Amino acid sequence: MTAKITFFQVGNGDMTLVRLADVRGTAILIDTHIRASADDPLDDTPDVAKALRNKLKFDNKHRPFVDVFMLSHPDQDHCGGLSKHFWLGHPDDYPDDDLHHSKKRIIIRELWSSPLIFRRRSKNHVLCKDAQAFDAEARRRVRYWQANHFAFDGNRILIMGEDADGKTDNLQAILVKAGETFSRINGEYSSFFSGMLLAPAPHEDDENLEDALSKNESSIVMNMRLSPQAGSLNPVHLLMGGDAEVLIWERLWERYKDQPEVLQYDLLLTPHHCSWHSLSYHSWSQYGENARVNEHARNALGQARAGATIISSSKQILDDENDPPCIRAKREYDEIVDDVDGWFGCTGDLKDKEFIEFEVTQSGKVARVVAGVASAAASTAAAAAPRAGLGVQ
Repeated sequence: MTAKITFFQVGNGDMTLVRLADVRGTAILIDTHIRASADDPLDDTPDVAKALRNKLKFDNKHRPFVDVFMLSHPDQDHCGGLSKHFWLGHPDDYPDDDLHHSKKRIIIRELWSSPLIFRRRSKNHVLCKDAQAFDAEARRRVRYWQANHFAFDGNRILIMGEDADGKTDNLQAILVKAGETFSRINGEYSSFFSGMLLAPAPHEDDENLEDALSKNESSIVMNMRLSPQAGSLNPVHLLMGGDAEVLIWERLWERYKDQPEVLQYDLLLTPHHCSWHSLSYHSWSQYGENARVNEHARNALGQARAGATIISSSKQILDDENDPPCIRAKREYDEIVDDVDGWFGCTGDLKDKEFIEFEVTQSGKVARVVAGVASAAASTAAAAAPRAGLGVQ
């Protein structure tokens, strides 16, 4: 199989599907933003739920599934539609109904979640219902592991980043610390994937900083390496940062400026939907063209490899005062890709298309292959499943 990365057209929100090149076509979904209007057949909002299901395989109980769902942080535009379209609960409790496969809720074999993205939420920020549901499911899976010290498909979880005060010390077997690289997916080692967790990390040595960090600044930041074949020396580097803002990128550069390869990428999803707040402490609406870019954050986000692609998952980027997306941020990203003969794209430019897709070439580059709409003919699921060995245990 060919490794592919699909960015869905979800307005100012994130929803990215990574398909590995292994024989199973392992699927990693990063965030989801399925708007209510997208479920309305009379509305012209892209039907990304249908587009997603058409790209998924089905287990031996005829249920669509992703191998991994990673929530970067608990904002509505990163988890919207989760409760409606995904099964949250023990897989044995999945309802035995007669719904057509296009409506069946999606099984999540393994969750990737950070406790910090929930603990650091603002006191004035009430979690949306989908975020509350995700939090409850993550806690259920942690309790399941604590009770059994193992888990099968549909109950698995990896904790992304330590919590403060030793709260995750007893979870070492399912914990990935900031700065660590891992290759385990759904309980098995993958020779087609590795991920370096860059953030979040607790800052117990600086109480003022810890108290100041918001939900955006607690986003999971990860640099993934996707190999076109097992053991390839030419993996594609995919850098994902949720809504991480300037403070985080500034600190990442301070930490890795002597190891810039840690931040190098072939494909970057612009943090916070091409927001200026990821590049500057100055408000775009207040300072306009006088707003100064933070050089450390710019350096962290500027480690593009030759021919790199940068994608903004956002509405169309216009020359106006909006932020996000912000025209000034786009100009910075344009300069970055121009320097490496790369390309900048925006999902909001897709109009009636539901996704834009890239594949990993054998030379370790990303190639744009399609901007498409959901259709049964394009479905990988129809050709691939159900089959033995993919059942949830």
